[in-house]
Amino acid sequence: MTTNRPSLARVVVVGTSGSGKTTLARAIAHTLDIPHIELDAIHWGPNWTPLEIPVFQARVSEAVNLERWTTDGNYSHVRGIVWQRATTLIWLDYPFWLVMWRIISRTLVRALRRQELWNGNRENIRQGFFSRDSVILWSFNTYHRRRKEYPVLFQQPEYRHLDVIVHQSPAETERWLSTLKR
Repeated sequence: MTTNRPSLARVVVVGTSGSGKTTLARAIAHTLDIPHIELDAIHWGPNWTPLEIPVFQARVSEAVNLERWTTDGNYSHVRGIVWQRATTLIWLDYPFWLVMWRIISRTLVRALRRQELWNGNRENIRQGFFSRDSVILWSFNTYHRRRKEYPVLFQQPEYRHLDVIVHQSPAETERWLSTLKR
């Protein structure tokens, strides 16, 4: 199914790690039959090595140079590139307890299943739960900052063109997604 809704031509999904950004972006891409650009897959090289910022920016710039797409991620180094091209921004502003439950359970499942994420990278119990680089710790430390940061960013002149949609529960997100399927 394709849509002629101009506001859904280029959709970026943001939210704290574990909120469900990638899952929603994939669902939007599938429903609207548009490409999904996963910023984590671009950013993380083998052995959890991040791309150098200029290389990351160049690759993201090339990726979002399409007429239609959906992407997910909170990378400040490419925010201007992605948000300037986007037409719609969806913020998954879910409760703290839900995000923490999701990130903990997701990390545990990925580690136990040895699920490959990107470029051969896999999460493990030590890294996920007992490391200073833990995605759980990252989510815990960035949750409140993002809740303060995003409303301010949405008011910036360079982002006022965005159609901002805020979802505060998975049920709200599912209801919205179901309207796309009609």
